[in-house]
Amino acid sequence: MEDALRDPHCRAGPVRAVKEKDGAAHPYYGGRMFEDRKDAGKKLARALEEYRDRNALVLAIPRGGIEVGYEVASYLNADFSILVARKLPYPYEPEAGFGAIAEDGSTYISDAAGFIPQGVVRDIIEEQKQEIKRRVSVLRRGEPLPEIRGRTVILVDDGLAMGSTMRTAIMLCRKRGAGRIIVAVPVAGEEVAAVMRGLADDVVVLEVPPFFQAVAQVYRNWYDVTDGEAVGIIERWKRAHKS
Repeated sequence: MEDALRDPHCRAGPVRAVKEKDGAAHPYYGGRMFEDRKDAGKKLARALEEYRDRNALVLAIPRGGIEVGYEVASYLNADFSILVARKLPYPYEPEAGFGAIAEDGSTYISDAAGFIPQGVVRDIIEEQKQEIKRRVSVLRRGEPLPEIRGRTVILVDDGLAMGSTMRTAIMLCRKRGAGRIIVAVPVAGEEVAAVMRGLADDVVVLEVPPFFQAVAQVYRNWYDVTDGEAVGIIERWKRAHKS
């Protein structure tokens, strides 16, 4: 089995929970509820104002992070692409995961995987590698990631539940020599946000609900993003930024 990697160059950075006056109250926990991913992306972009016109690179984690990342990159006048990372799902509970793997093979496996037979873990990793290849082919048309070395990279998703895929995205960017790594999401649990603080240079989270259960709880309109919708957003970006 591929060894789980933990980045030896972790840098502590601040977690900034950003509050805005125009947020509507969520009936469950009293914070903001976003209309949809587009709305969340626009609000998140404003919280990243300091990176505007700074030649940053926004990398969205598909598929849920693509529309959020699009809005962030558009507002910041940044470059935009996707970084593919996949959760490693439990064999009998695929909605939950025991780790993640990124497109370069960077792998994180939590202690909770200890009871899963090694052969099963290897099979799940291989399955997700194949899905990563498919997503790179379909969503990024097989194109390589943009140059990361020395750049400010903003990693965007629609929220962090366990944070496993974001961990591996950070690992990939560190290995490729990113100058600065910012994790930016509309919502995360307090514990996961604290973990990200030890891995990234800056962490921007709009909502940290006290009773966090799922990313979907802060969205009025929550739905699974299809390949077609994801590709449409990426193609829209390319049309708008033809050189």
